[in-house]
Amino acid sequence: MSVSSAKILKTEPLSNGEAVWTKMVLKTYRDPLGTIRTWESAERTTRPKNSDIDGVGIVAILEKETGPEIILQKQYRPSVEAVCIEIPAGLIDEGETAEQCAVRELREETGYVGQASKTTPIMFNDPGFCNTNLRMVHVTIDMSLPENQNLKPELEENEFIEVFHVPLKDLWTKLVELEGEGCAIDARIATLAEGIELAKQFRL
Repeated sequence: MSVSSAKILKTEPLSNGEAVWTKMVLKTYRDPLGTIRTWESAERTTRPKNSDIDGVGIVAILEKETGPEIILQKQYRPSVEAVCIEIPAGLIDEGETAEQCAVRELREETGYVGQASKTTPIMFNDPGFCNTNLRMVHVTIDMSLPENQNLKPELEENEFIEVFHVPLKDLWTKLVELEGEGCAIDARIATLAEGIELAKQFRL
């Protein structure tokens, strides 16, 4: 089985009444000059009541003798009709902190057991279109732990994820290569790769 074997069979309209995860809304607002305008946008319907985020993205680094490597995933995404290159990520549960969510999702999707070490401010994925947001959580992984030697992901029945890792120094080059193979690149990992390249260029 390969995630690349998935494909779209049909696309059709979906009403708000039929949708489970999202809804379309029309917002009326006043612009800075006082003109009343409208804006179409999408909203998630799954954010827990007491949470300020929908979910988390996870920056999980493996410390190796040859240098740090980042854990990535291949996952078919029907929205873009392609296999996406992503960092591990997931929706937050009621009562969870971003850090707890990150540790849980990393274990479920990859099998790696880690500890949260740093959490970013809230980030909005595509604010011109939707209100979806997340925090990026950095997770450290102790490779001496027995559970990190014998990985046991806990995927849901509709999850098909291929886990791999890439040296941080080669991340940009690898993403370009993967795009050339037909993969779609998630903005979170692409932005991280671009940041690394800028740091190299300007010797930050």
